[in-house]
Amino acid sequence: MSSDPWGRVDETGTVYVRTADGEQVVGSWQAGSPDEALAYFERKYEGLVVEIGLLERRVKTTDLSAKDAQTAIGHLREQIDAHHAVGDLAALGARLDKLVETVESRREERKQQRAKQSDEARHAKEELVAEAEQLAQSDQWRAAGERLRALVDTWKGLPRLDRKSDDELWHRFSHARSAFSKRRKAHFASLDAQREDARKAKERLVAEAEALSGSTDWGPTAARYRDLMTEWKAAGRAQREHEDDLWNRFRGAQDVFFAARSSVFAERDAEQTENLKLKEELAGEAEKILPVTELRAARAAFRSVNERWEAIGHVPRDARPKVEGRMQAVERAIQEAEEAEWRRTNPEARARAEGLTGQLQAAVDKLTGQIEQARAQGNTAKADKLARELEGRQALLDQALKGLQEFGG
Repeated sequence: MSSDPWGRVDETGTVYVRTADGEQVVGSWQAGSPDEALAYFERKYEGLVVEIGLLERRVKTTDLSAKDAQTAIGHLREQIDAHHAVGDLAALGARLDKLVETVESRREERKQQRAKQSDEARHAKEELVAEAEQLAQSDQWRAAGERLRALVDTWKGLPRLDRKSDDELWHRFSHARSAFSKRRKAHFASLDAQREDARKAKERLVAEAEALSGSTDWGPTAARYRDLMTEWKAAGRAQREHEDDLWNRFRGAQDVFFAARSSVFAERDAEQTENLKLKEELAGEAEKILPVTELRAARAAFRSVNERWEAIGHVPRDARPKVEGRMQAVERAIQEAEEAEWRRTNPEARARAEGLTGQLQAAVDKLTGQIEQARAQGNTAKADKLARELEGRQALLDQALKGLQEFGG
């Protein structure tokens, strides 16, 4: 008979293991010595130790599911309970009990972690839904569309919730995307319609612009081109494939007209510049008539200059007031000389002037006598009053005398 602290072999070859409940039969051994029998079943025990150790490490270091861990623990417990090994089976059972606790603890941790992840996923998806619903009202079509696509990718990367919650949130999310797509589609459909209207309007403007390009009615046509440009800007943009071609035609028609007008205006400007030079020479010739000493000769000389002046065409607009002002100044000087000559040679006017002068002289003489008399009588107040009246009459007399001198008197 052979034995060790955890088992023995009796004389019949029966192998026993010692447990808290007493000895338990492990098996029968007939092939060799009792020591060999114990060694065999001790190796089976060591095998269980190794398996339990491996399972402990898997539970601690891998993502082994609780279900698979419990299955493995049950399998090992069956082997321990079957008493087919010699060793401290109670210690192995205790290790399995502790491992069960560990698995349950890990199960609870994972449950809490999954609950936390679920809450985080719910919160994240609710934020995605809220942002999507806000973007659904946006008119920033490109930016909002790109952001919605990014939100879809983010959604796909989040864990699923329970079916009801996930379906409800997805329905709101999908509805927001659909609403945005519907609004964007309607917007661009409207935009396409507007651009088609713009294309038709601009084709009409191009047709008119091309028809006007050969006009020589410079002023009205240039004004019409300005109106056409205003209408062009108000028409909006046509489709991209039409806009550039229409603009090139419109602009080309304007260029033809304005190039022709510029050519004509350049010739006109050159002619007007030459006209200005000629009129400046005539203005200088007219100014030599002044001062007027001989009215008849001055009048004839100015008439000669003016006839040549009228034969010359237009001058540049900005130079016109100055050169015409020079001629007008000479003309006014001659007219003033004519008026003076008329006044000097008019008998009726001379007689009226002489009569007025005589009357004023008599009044002055009378007032002078009255002032002397008042002073002699010591009436200073009356003398001062008459003196003031005398000043007025004397001023009128001086003016009348000056007018009389114009008649050579």
